[in-house]
Amino acid sequence: MFDYDRRAHLKQVHEARKAKTIQRVDESIRRLLKAKEGINFNSVAVDAGVSKATLYNNPELRVRIESLRQQQAQMPSPKQIKQEMDENNKDAIIASLKRKMKKLEEENNKLREQLKFSYAEVYQKI
Repeated sequence: MFDYDRRAHLKQVHEARKAKTIQRVDESIRRLLKAKEGINFNSVAVDAGVSKATLYNNPELRVRIESLRQQQAQMPSPKQIKQEMDENNKDAIIASLKRKMKKLEEENNKLREQLKFSYAEVYQKI
């Protein structure tokens, strides 16, 4: 007669389902990284089609998501990078304008001196 072990079969089904879930989560994380989207439990759960509890309860997945989330938190966002670039540009523009203003003031003073001498020459001719 056929000897069927129900426990072994359920264990095998459970392991297969677990492996498939881990594979889906891995693919989801790769997609999110490629799309440069935020990695957190909510985004991975929605993208992979699994519950957040599954992610929290699996130690491997939990550590991976937490480390990726931490890495992304340390990196500046595109908005922060743009703001820093604007700040740097603003500082460079201000410095350039100050140099230009100083140069024009010096030129203006030289022209005033030349004008004084020209007025003196005209006055002497009269």
